[in-house]
Amino acid sequence: MLIRSFFTNSSGILVSRIFGFIRDMLTASILGANIYSDIFFVAFKFPNLFRRVVSEGAFTQSFMPSFAKARVKSLFTISILLRFLAVIAFITLIVHLFSGFFTKLIAIGFDDATIKLAAPLTAINFYYLMLIFLVTFLGSILQYKHHFATTAFSTVLLNIAMIVALLISKDMDKQSIAYALSYGVVVGGVLQLLAHILAIKSKKLCKFFATGVKLYLQNKKDIQEDKKRFYTSFFHSIVGGSTAQILSFVDTWLASFLITGSISYLYYANRIFQLPLALFAIAIATAIFPKITRLLKNSDDINALKLMKNSFWLLAFGLCASSVGGIILSEEIIKLLFERGSFSASDTQICAYVLSMYLIGLVPFGLAKLFSLWLYGQYRQKEAAKISIYSLVFNIFASILLMQPLGASGLALAGSLSGVLLFILTIRSFGTKAFLDILIDKKLIFLLITLVIEVAILLWLKELFHGYF
Repeated sequence: MLIRSFFTNSSGILVSRIFGFIRDMLTASILGANIYSDIFFVAFKFPNLFRRVVSEGAFTQSFMPSFAKARVKSLFTISILLRFLAVIAFITLIVHLFSGFFTKLIAIGFDDATIKLAAPLTAINFYYLMLIFLVTFLGSILQYKHHFATTAFSTVLLNIAMIVALLISKDMDKQSIAYALSYGVVVGGVLQLLAHILAIKSKKLCKFFATGVKLYLQNKKDIQEDKKRFYTSFFHSIVGGSTAQILSFVDTWLASFLITGSISYLYYANRIFQLPLALFAIAIATAIFPKITRLLKNSDDINALKLMKNSFWLLAFGLCASSVGGIILSEEIIKLLFERGSFSASDTQICAYVLSMYLIGLVPFGLAKLFSLWLYGQYRQKEAAKISIYSLVFNIFASILLMQPLGASGLALAGSLSGVLLFILTIRSFGTKAFLDILIDKKLIFLLITLVIEVAILLWLKELFHGYF
């Protein structure tokens, strides 16, 4: 079950990320790293932050355990859905009306003229939040029913929509291209939602939702306890499950004070960093979370720990190999993917250094995500939130100290160091002894030998093909 679910998620993520890199390659070639790419990434950052914090992060981690324990699941589901739709619709309206103010919040270093350029794009991109919340909501129901494929593969639809927008607008001026990309984001969200609606229909879950609506209108069942459990868990999870996303927001905010192009360097490097994080950490976490939730609900800690151990070693091999390989080949990766058109050789060097700094934090961030599932499954979201707050505060201070001497690379390094702290504190809450029982295994020796061989091979290949890149 673990392997099958993992490969379903990872293959879907891989296909999506391939199209995502095609999108980014086109964006780098057509827009480059300049003021127009910066304002689009700022505008795209805002709904993405809300999406990852509210929808994919806090919501899923809180909804799944609450859904498992709900006495009347259909009524609980509809109640949560309607409440969130109302809140998100209100937030979207406010952002639309005051887009300049919210744009300034993201990129406080932008001058008034740049804010004026970026504000309309922020308003357009924010409509994606409503769509992706519905996608995440329906995806959570499908995952509980052990259907992962639709959610895993649907993100490719967003990337395809943005690729089409780039190709249609490539001969236009830079500002028009940024607008086309923004409308492409909204179209991609519509396509993702349609894919999930079709999956719900194919799994014969329409009756489940219809029953929930009927019970909601009749208001015959009392689910206040279930809703209170969910909302308490959710508000703690907003912080606890979203550290990486909030750190990315902080990076963008601080990078707006640095040289033009810094936001774009962080974006392109972070996109590569996110590939192994999603391919391994997110894919495994998504695959095992429903199972972990059920096991902990039934007080079956033995099998839950066994599942954690198997997941840990699968994740450790993937993340360690990706981190080492990415750092050694950082310049080659950036050059291959982005150095064309408006993206110059000097842009490649800066971006590659930023990527290396991000990759230092790949292993701790990925492992922290895995072990945090144990806390969420046990309704220890408040504890996870405190851990994340400590990590965030550390990141802000480290970013301020490192951004001047190292520029965008300093922001990336600060994020990685905060990831190390996040991992240490998460393991302490999970249980240091329990973690050591997982770690002390013959697989550790095999992992270290594998990494030494990988380093030797990559350095040899790097020297062999020196000059080709």
